[in-house]
Amino acid sequence: MSRRPIELLLAQPRGFCAGVERAIDIVELALEKYGAPVYVRHEIVHNKRVVDTLRAKGAQFVTEVDEIPLGAVAIYSAHGVARKVEAAASARKLDVIDATCPLVTKVHKEGRRYAARGYDVILIGHVGHPEVTGTLGQIEGTVHVVSDENDVAALEVRDPEKVAFVTQTTLSLNDTRGVIAALKARFPSIIGPDTRDICYATQNRQNAVLDLVGKAEVILVVGAQNSSNSNRLREIGEQKGLPSYLIADAEALDPAWFEGVTRVGITAGASAPEILIREVIGRLGEWFDVTETPLDGTEENIHFKLPPALAPRRKDAHPAT
Repeated sequence: MSRRPIELLLAQPRGFCAGVERAIDIVELALEKYGAPVYVRHEIVHNKRVVDTLRAKGAQFVTEVDEIPLGAVAIYSAHGVARKVEAAASARKLDVIDATCPLVTKVHKEGRRYAARGYDVILIGHVGHPEVTGTLGQIEGTVHVVSDENDVAALEVRDPEKVAFVTQTTLSLNDTRGVIAALKARFPSIIGPDTRDICYATQNRQNAVLDLVGKAEVILVVGAQNSSNSNRLREIGEQKGLPSYLIADAEALDPAWFEGVTRVGITAGASAPEILIREVIGRLGEWFDVTETPLDGTEENIHFKLPPALAPRRKDAHPAT
């Protein structure tokens, strides 16, 4: 019996961004240079397959730096850390390699600059996200976290004329537009970074999902449940009225999702390796006669420099992909 045909629309771009690629490179190169084990504070990026692959090569993942042996090689995750973490690492004489995404580091510097000038700093983001926790711990001064317009209405600042804002990098221009508008309405003198400072990868992946919305009947987002940008991709599809599912891997697929469906959109969060997407496509191929259609989209050619201790940049492929 022949299988029913189904078209798979592949978003462009999808999956790894430059910050994630850099973080994975750092762990792999540290293992090559120093040998196992190297210790990583928290998940290097939010993806179990990536973490498991690196763990198998000798990376050990810890919750806090006090779990790392004195003098060992320690790596900070792409999300960044608070200054108290840096101080704790220094006290343990750890050989630290910082895998913080350069765009996150830029937010830290902007926030510190505003705070040093006496501004109340508004951080647009989600309380509890590792990046937000790290950013809060990098800025000495008054910092308020807001995630929506209601939070803006409840803000109490020291001086309405001295207010500045920065944003969590895994939010896009679309995510922050309403909050920034509310901040400007309430604090007309507020200052903040240029919109070009918004993470390019987050915006590009959201634009790609919006492109899928007009073509697909169901959207699959490959990514971790604790990945902020992956969850947002699913939400965009859902908000546009399409059944949208966030799945960690092919094992999470449910054939019932595709009853009567002829076109399926597939994308992935910025921490998801391409191998997971190929496995999802492979599983769908066991159930249906699949045709792959790559969509046009933004071509990303950005690469971030590695830390000096690990340069020059290696050119071979990631084992996790």
